Amino acid sequence: MRLRFKRLVTCSWKSVFHWLPVETLIHERQNEYYEVLAVADKAADSTAFIEFMLRVIRDALRELIQTEQVREQVTEQVQRLMMALGSETLSAKELLERLRLKHRPTLSNNYLRPALELGLIEMTVPDKPNSSRQKYRAIKNIT
Repeated sequence: MRLRFKRLVTCSWKSVFHWLPVETLIHERQNEYYEVLAVADKAADSTAFIEFMLRVIRDALRELIQTEQVREQVTEQVQRLMMALGSETLSAKELLERLRLKHRPTLSNNYLRPALELGLIEMTVPDKPNSSRQKYRAIKNIT
């Protein structure tokens, strides 16, 4: 009940809180939440609780902004690469086939390099980028 009231108050204050999953954020930090509540209750001072909630909200908004910035930087080619990879680990040859590309430098320059730079994919043999056993897998979702 307390959470619903807090959510109602924050949503009427700023519309961003309509889609910010405050309950989920608290659930993810449930132990700390209850510890901070106990401290605030014992001290009869809500400062620790307010600071905790502001940190939780700030961290969530930062993550949201970073995700949005990544989405804005993702080209159509990188989107196609991510779709082709899905949850699999594939070689450059397999990716060329899935993406229906013939030119390996195009795959490297327009698909793989940008996705690597954005931290969306990783190499299975990072210390040997040109290894014949090199494969790629998604490590971040862009949706």
